[in-house]
Amino acid sequence: MKNDRFLTVILVIIALLVVASLSLFFVRQDSATYLPEDTPAGVVHNYILAIEKGDYERAYDYLAEKQFKSSKETKPSFEEFKDNFLFNENNAGYQIGETVISDTTTISSKTAHVEITIMEGSSGIFFDRHYDYMEKARLIEEEGKWKITHMPYAYWGWDWYAEE
Repeated sequence: MKNDRFLTVILVIIALLVVASLSLFFVRQDSATYLPEDTPAGVVHNYILAIEKGDYERAYDYLAEKQFKSSKETKPSFEEFKDNFLFNENNAGYQIGETVISDTTTISSKTAHVEITIMEGSSGIFFDRHYDYMEKARLIEEEGKWKITHMPYAYWGWDWYAEE
């Protein structure tokens, strides 16, 4: 009889831990929020978050009209942009690192580079694999707002900003 009570207590504790972990998972799942858009890092964060939430119109607004003011290269159409993410199940996480802002006299505007660490994982039959790699997002200031000209692969189309 005493063993049954001990086993019941252990099972109740395990059940409480499972309920607590599941509730934390679901509560924290949608806790990511948009940041102010006055810094390059904030724009990069908001762009990735908008893509993850499926808010493609907001993400599209973060793209630069032209890659550089002197360039003929223009951003993709909204349909091309959205189609890039429709069937792309991105299970990558990211961490935003250092931002470097520079004034360039050749194109008469500010540019910025934001370090992004992409964390990708995959499940295998016998063990899980985890890859981290660092890339840089490039931004340009257009009419006082930071706009993206390049992002890492998971958040960017390879043919965007191609010459017509």
